[in-house]
Amino acid sequence: MLTPPDYLERVYAGVLGKMIGVYLGRPVEGWSHERITATFGELDRYVHEHRGWPLVLPDDDLTGTFTFPRALPEHGNRFDLTPADIGETWLNHIVEGRTCLWWGGFGNSTEQTAYLRLKAGVPAPESGSIERNGRTIAEQIGAQIFIDGWAMVTPGDPQRAASLARRAASVSHDGEAVHAAVALAAMEALSFMETDLERLLDVALEVIPGDSMIARLHRDLRGWHQEEPDWRAARARLQEHYGYDRFPGNVHVVPNHGVIVLALLYGDGDFHRTLTIANTCGWDTDCNSGNVGCLLALRGGLAALTGNPDWRGPLADRLYLPGAEGGRAITDALTVAVEVTNIGRALAGEEPLAPKGGAKFHFSAPGAVQGFVGEGLDLENVSGHSRLGERSLTLRFRPGQGSTGRAMTRTFLPPGVPEPPNVPYARGAGGGWNYTLLASPSLYPGQQVQAEVEASTDNPEPVSVRLCLRYYDAGDMCEFQHGPLTSLAPGERAILEWQVPDLGGLPVAEVGVELESRSPGTVYLDSLDWSGAPDVTLGRPGPPGEGTMWRRAWVNAVEQQDARAPEPYRLLQNRGVGLISQGSRDWTNYAVEADLTVQVALAAGLVARFQGLRRHYALVLVPGALRLVKTCGGERVLAEAACAWSFSETHRLRLEVQGGRLRGLLDGTPLLEAHDEAEPLLEGGVALLVEEGWLSSGPVRVEPL
Repeated sequence: MLTPPDYLERVYAGVLGKMIGVYLGRPVEGWSHERITATFGELDRYVHEHRGWPLVLPDDDLTGTFTFPRALPEHGNRFDLTPADIGETWLNHIVEGRTCLWWGGFGNSTEQTAYLRLKAGVPAPESGSIERNGRTIAEQIGAQIFIDGWAMVTPGDPQRAASLARRAASVSHDGEAVHAAVALAAMEALSFMETDLERLLDVALEVIPGDSMIARLHRDLRGWHQEEPDWRAARARLQEHYGYDRFPGNVHVVPNHGVIVLALLYGDGDFHRTLTIANTCGWDTDCNSGNVGCLLALRGGLAALTGNPDWRGPLADRLYLPGAEGGRAITDALTVAVEVTNIGRALAGEEPLAPKGGAKFHFSAPGAVQGFVGEGLDLENVSGHSRLGERSLTLRFRPGQGSTGRAMTRTFLPPGVPEPPNVPYARGAGGGWNYTLLASPSLYPGQQVQAEVEASTDNPEPVSVRLCLRYYDAGDMCEFQHGPLTSLAPGERAILEWQVPDLGGLPVAEVGVELESRSPGTVYLDSLDWSGAPDVTLGRPGPPGEGTMWRRAWVNAVEQQDARAPEPYRLLQNRGVGLISQGSRDWTNYAVEADLTVQVALAAGLVARFQGLRRHYALVLVPGALRLVKTCGGERVLAEAACAWSFSETHRLRLEVQGGRLRGLLDGTPLLEAHDEAEPLLEGGVALLVEEGWLSSGPVRVEPL
């Protein structure tokens, strides 16, 4: 398998196509065709405002799609990845009751049922099998929803896409649900090199059993398409022969797969028309629209997304992928596309892409703004004005605006996001926020921010430029911090550098560039990046109850946190292991330290290099000992020392990680050392851990080594 020359751009288009389809269809999810047509006529534009919702929201369709393929790099980017490997990635990244899945109850939500099977030790594919869960549960829609990423990492190879998709789908589904997912993945993989829709539909039938219901559905719809020029007449026949009333369960895969095929046939390859048909048909609109949007964007590239209405502009690439790794939750379409592309390149034996030296914000695809929004500035992705790449982001003062403007991108939760419930499985907060947005900041005090900029040669006079950020204060209001000003003469380039100052443990909400000029002017932002471990103390910045963003910067994967407690962190876990985590993959060599009080627990302590709930190092107190543990596909004790400690005593734990070397200290005394030579975890954030008990913690200190 070789990746195509335009691989990144095509994957980026596919990610955008998936996002557009989901955001277009979500406000009418579950509506009937009749209700949609009575309300909107044809659903051919974003209608979130009709529901009073934000356009960009967390959604399980997107989170699962771009989270589950992480199983490949987590298991060595091997084509012989097993369903059990993918199930392990589910357990690593899904925060129970809060992220990735529809938590509709055991036996009601197919994905929750499979997740609880996995958690109970039932391996995949048994976790999703008809034999274990019954046909009704196993043949709902979820496997099809999440399948696009597996096609993106196998460009032009429908057989390999089908093979990976079959293994991924079987973690949670079986029977016709797996056939539908496999058929879609094969079409999407082939769409990298084939534009003929008939050939794409042919390959779907080549990778599934000919006597399956999904195969029969394809044959029927293609026959009806020859007989019926009107898609509405074909939709009526689909409802008559394969409608919801013919299948048990909440959202069966067969009718919805039928909508996908129908929309592809009658949309005739046009992105706008195909999404309009898919959404106006009704049923599981966001899921179906997301799948066909992804397929047609992979097939046609970014050109497929152009036209009226403007699909991309309102999105500004913004994407939320909440999961256990909070530093990856606030992201953008191009960042995700680079991640997916590099998985595909690894499978093909190719070197990873690192646009502009691996900068986080590099704007290396046409139209990409990577979440940047202008304040008094117009933003546009343009060709040129880049030292290491081919594109940059134009920052241009708006006519009649003042002398100051900013271009900012989000690094943490936006204002107004409802606070998630304190306990798992609680219902969403409304306003479209059906899924919890758990996230950590991606930028911290002590890290070094760098941006490369260039002033336009057409500027009438110098423009002053500086880095800046917004952070949440103790009352959850946004405040500014600014870096030093640099004056740019017309045509001059500069590298702006700034170390994020101490913010008292408060979370950084946005980062960007500020311009000052007495005259209209333009500056090109070539790249923006940051690096290094943080130098920060994470704790309560004010009295209890004054603000919540400092606490919400921790991804909550414990059964309950007591926000009324006098100490900053009181964690309560009834069963198994619970963690709260913060940080990102930027963190490599550092120390984490805190004063911990174990009231009662099987184990409790600190975590470093956190890469998920089942990938990290932990320094924990267990009865009679201090233990250094590596969790990665199971637990392995790296070192242990006997020590006398008792419940309700306060002890200072410190865990140092530098390269593959780890050191654990108790009350300032080094007790444990280990060198992890077998595939060490070299990056990741921090966490507090408690197993079946009550852990109290003071502020958590993180400092570079």
